[in-house]
Amino acid sequence: MWQYIVRRLLLTIPVLIGVSLLVFSMVRLIPGDPATAIAGVHATPEFIEQIREEYGLDKPLHIQYSIFMGNLLRGDLGVSARTGRPVTTEIWDTFPNTVELTVASMVIASLIGIGAGVISATKRNSIFDNSSMLVALFGVSIPVFWLGLMLMLLFAVILGWFPATGRGTISHLILPAITLGTASAAIIARMTRSSMLEVLHRDFIITARAKGLREQIVVYKHALKNALIPVVTIIGLQLGTLLGGAVLTETVFAWPGVGRLMVDSIMARDYPVVQGAVLLLALTFVFVNLFVDILYSFLDPRIRYE
Repeated sequence: MWQYIVRRLLLTIPVLIGVSLLVFSMVRLIPGDPATAIAGVHATPEFIEQIREEYGLDKPLHIQYSIFMGNLLRGDLGVSARTGRPVTTEIWDTFPNTVELTVASMVIASLIGIGAGVISATKRNSIFDNSSMLVALFGVSIPVFWLGLMLMLLFAVILGWFPATGRGTISHLILPAITLGTASAAIIARMTRSSMLEVLHRDFIITARAKGLREQIVVYKHALKNALIPVVTIIGLQLGTLLGGAVLTETVFAWPGVGRLMVDSIMARDYPVVQGAVLLLALTFVFVNLFVDILYSFLDPRIRYE
């Protein structure tokens, strides 16, 4: 197991190098002069040139990248061109907010998705099964920003049950968490149903029922445990996706997270913040997948990575 973990950790190095190179190249291919964006449209040519020299934008791209990687190895992500604060400070001020929103969304998605999937599989072709899968199809298809606006209109504007925007109390978390977790709940429900239907027809389930075990024990102790591996895979992938894909939700609900920080930084051509945020999200995604792989061995003792 430890050999596998070390090997996976070593594989993250080329992944992060590739991500850094891709992000570094993409943000600099955006049309426009970043020095002008930082200095302002009314800045003098002398001041723009000073900004260009200060941030190293006057150097060739490969020199800029080598400087960026050298600073990164020392843990220095640079200084925000928009606020003048260290990039690490900018990111760590917002990253816990994104984690909070993502975890809340994932809890909602997992509870609803696994519950609906199990009931749909045990009541196959019933009204609940057909209706829940239809709702899951709509959940996957509905755009996140539209769902967020509709929830805001209904529960914040018309009913006044929850605040529309911002972060503070738990009530501020409910609408964005539901919005972000809806698509994941639909995907988890469909995967749980499919996996449960496959397991429920296996011999050990027939044997458990023949022994006279209660249906709840057969379903939740025997069937669900053996059906969880593909479900856990989907949950892990969705968790990583939600961490990086909360941009629209955070923008709609004015949630002060990394997604909103990235949008503001892209609009301001704040290269250091964009690069640092993307690298952090990529690293988080890698470690989430590693955690999911390790969790497999606890769900199924037959799995041995050695």
